[in-house]
Amino acid sequence: MARRLEKFEKLPVYQKSQELFDLADVIAESLKEDSMKEHLAIQMCSNAALIQAKIAGAEGGSLYSLRMQNAVLIKLAVQDMFNAVSFASMVKINEEDYVQLMREKVEEFRLVFVEWIRGFDKSYDIPDNWAIRFDTSTPEQEKLEELMFDEDRFFGEFNEDDEDTGDFDDFDDDSYDDEEGDDESKN
Repeated sequence: MARRLEKFEKLPVYQKSQELFDLADVIAESLKEDSMKEHLAIQMCSNAALIQAKIAGAEGGSLYSLRMQNAVLIKLAVQDMFNAVSFASMVKINEEDYVQLMREKVEEFRLVFVEWIRGFDKSYDIPDNWAIRFDTSTPEQEKLEELMFDEDRFFGEFNEDDEDTGDFDDFDDDSYDDEEGDDESKN
């Protein structure tokens, strides 16, 4: 039975990440036996897999901050993968010099990656209280942050695919207060 491609797997950035993954796998297999071989192979392949996972994660959410958080992790994983290849070349534990080939693949990926993140919707975001995207030091900025968050749009995404989970208005606050009162009177 053929596996259905997920939406994110059709993206050019994901397809380029698959090329990076395949190259990392080839390089990992070509490393000479050395005490560092296993470590470098794991570093290259795990970073290549992380890139793909973070692309899927960024595509799974729509908030700009979360998508950019994944994008930063992708950038770091690409750099770590390239550093491992460069190090393997420096200490001469790879059969062939893959540094230039990896450099070319990383550059191809980078160009598609930049195009991909430029398509993120910057207007759809909420403050994350870490002041990375937002400077919350001024009242004016706080007001802008409030205006950027569209609560109906945000919560509407949760309701589109979910089944009816019941009505929260059915919860009886009075019965909850009575139960708490009963517990306090028992003490």
